[in-house]
Amino acid sequence: MKSNFPVRKLALAAVVAAMYTALSYVAYTLNLAFAPVQFRLSEALTLLPFLFPETAWGLFVGCILTNLLSQYGAVDIVFGSLATLIAGLWTAKCKNKWTAAIPPVLCNGLIVSAVIAYAESGFGPAFLSAWGVNILTVALSEAVLCFIPGALLITALQKSGAAKRLGAHA
Repeated sequence: MKSNFPVRKLALAAVVAAMYTALSYVAYTLNLAFAPVQFRLSEALTLLPFLFPETAWGLFVGCILTNLLSQYGAVDIVFGSLATLIAGLWTAKCKNKWTAAIPPVLCNGLIVSAVIAYAESGFGPAFLSAWGVNILTVALSEAVLCFIPGALLITALQKSGAAKRLGAHA
């Protein structure tokens, strides 16, 4: 029986979207999803495009669904979600799991922190200092989630053989 890979890839992206959203909603209920120090365990999933490029789109959809709850409004829905998409597409091009953690850290550190800084001060004189502080806090929390549980997830998928069974490209 011939496997239908496009359907499998779409299904995997959809499952990742659901997982990202569910984990983010848990963070939201714990007041950890939207702030200068964000601790969404769902961000560990942002390394999945390293193994499965199609999951970048699932992460994007999951982030949109999550950011519907954001106190930063449409700006976060658009730019926060685009940060996740850009990071996912970039992560898919990475050569190893350690460099795969860099795109989400940089994209969220730069883009999401700008969303927060804009919400805090607009584009007034305080924007640059608010952005600088938020770059540090957002990037640091993202780095913790990507380099620890994210890298552990990728390692577990590779060592267990699940990545290969699911058609991973790395």
